[in-house]
Amino acid sequence: MEYKEAIKELRQRMLVSQTELAEILGVSFATVNRWERGLHQPTFAAKRKLMKLFIKNGIDIGEK
Repeated sequence: MEYKEAIKELRQRMLVSQTELAEILGVSFATVNRWERGLHQPTFAAKRKLMKLFIKNGIDIGEK
């Protein structure tokens, strides 16, 4: 699964908006929006935070 799909799935499972997920991760709404549209990839720091949320919500991104 690509990050853009995984992030959208994460938001749906957590029942949060892009703005709310951005606040949780400490990034801007525009950043989350760009990730979901596949325009940018998360930074390593953001990926670490996202991976914790993916694991907690049962989303397999396929990265180790």
